[in-house]
Amino acid sequence: MITAHPSLLRDLIERCETLSRRMAVHPSADTARQFEDATYTLCIITGTRQLDMALFVARHQMAAAVRQHQAFHR
Repeated sequence: MITAHPSLLRDLIERCETLSRRMAVHPSADTARQFEDATYTLCIITGTRQLDMALFVARHQMAAAVRQHQAFHR
């Protein structure tokens, strides 16, 4: 299975979380569009259709990459 680089996943997770917080405090059309774009990208990269599942899969993939990296360097 092909997965995104962990740094890309981390960046997208952080972006989605930041924009979600921004929407809760200062909602705007621009922030909503950015949030939708980030959510869409994360869903596409993880092969999911909903943000909560995309976040779950991305975090799982990042953890798996760390484990694989650690095993490789032993």
